[in-house]
Amino acid sequence: MKWLVGFLLMLGLWMAPAPVHAAADGAALFEAHCVGCHLNGGNIIRRGKTLKLKALERNGIEGPLEIAMIATEGRGQMSAYGEVLGEEGADAVAEFIWQQAQEGWS
Repeated sequence: MKWLVGFLLMLGLWMAPAPVHAAADGAALFEAHCVGCHLNGGNIIRRGKTLKLKALERNGIEGPLEIAMIATEGRGQMSAYGEVLGEEGADAVAEFIWQQAQEGWS
């Protein structure tokens, strides 16, 4: 009888659906990894390299794709965060930053 219970338990675990991972939350990732230097879209290291729309455009950044590449690979004094954020995380942070830039970091 114990073997039957064990077998059914193992069968239930084997057939259980894989856990669903929540989509990366760009705002939470930004708060955890970026806000130390980019509070309210600013930049405490280099004033001209903010995340404000005018600065992004002036620096040749036209959308979230470029932001995700910078977050992943780093640029200038900014370190690469690709390993920390992961691919989905970098995209989520970039989308969050782009949206905030469009809204004036309100």
